[in-house]
Amino acid sequence: MNILSLVQTALELGLICSLTVLALFLSYSMLNVCDLSTDGCFTLGAAVGATVAIAGHPYLAILAAMAAGVLSGFITALLQTKMGIDSLLAGIIVNTGLYSINIAVMGGSSLLNMNKTETVFTKARALLQGTVLSEQYKLLVAVIAVAAVVVFLTLFLRTRLGLAIRATGDNPDMVRSSSINPAFTTIVGLCVANAFTGLSGCLLAQSQKSVSIDIGTGMVTIALASLLMGQVLLGKGSIFKRAMGMVVGAFAFRLVYTIALRLDMPAFMLKLVSSVIVVLAIATPYFKKQLPMLRRRMAARKEERRYAKD
Repeated sequence: MNILSLVQTALELGLICSLTVLALFLSYSMLNVCDLSTDGCFTLGAAVGATVAIAGHPYLAILAAMAAGVLSGFITALLQTKMGIDSLLAGIIVNTGLYSINIAVMGGSSLLNMNKTETVFTKARALLQGTVLSEQYKLLVAVIAVAAVVVFLTLFLRTRLGLAIRATGDNPDMVRSSSINPAFTTIVGLCVANAFTGLSGCLLAQSQKSVSIDIGTGMVTIALASLLMGQVLLGKGSIFKRAMGMVVGAFAFRLVYTIALRLDMPAFMLKLVSSVIVVLAIATPYFKKQLPMLRRRMAARKEERRYAKD
């Protein structure tokens, strides 16, 4: 595989997975809720989308996957806001329960084959046949999906409800004193975020033409690594700029991942690669802040050594 093909593969997967990163951006960065149900919700979106697509409705599969994601987010938010369960524990509970639900959605099987199934990607390929974009049909579908989500997220977070969600993440007590129900904003925020995660799982399933029960395993780690990389690469700014940072971060992560695969790295080492990337992404801003102090210490030590020699 040449370099251009490698980059295109990383870009396609990065764009599809960036939808999950954007979901984490909404829940983690905006709402200040660490949603650990991401792995199960991603698989749920893939399973529901594949099942509906196999039934002959590839476009309806996208809506069904997003609706399933909304339901998953609603249950997670309900556990947090109405039952007093910690957000981390609520995510773990939902993620555990979704394993059984996903198996049930897949008809009791751990694998669904979609080789003979019509998908949005096969329809795009047929539509673009004979044009200059005939080989980039997967990339085009992914770009359209990401562009739609980025635009929606940018506009949504500027609305009154979106501002209330952002304020809930910053200071829930202030929101409560302003006669805004933080439970409602949390529920809406997690529902929207998980809809993006379900969409991401659905598109990946239709792109790969198969779904396994572990398709979403480690997705929360990958999304967190991509989110942190996006923050490091583009920094802070407008909502649109930060959202684009999530997309760039997802592509950068997938590029590293793809290169590792092409270097014949064992598959069991990829989880370690993800962990290392997360550590580096988290530690880089900290070391940037500590760098001036380290330079001053080094300069002071040089001065001490010089005076000691004199």
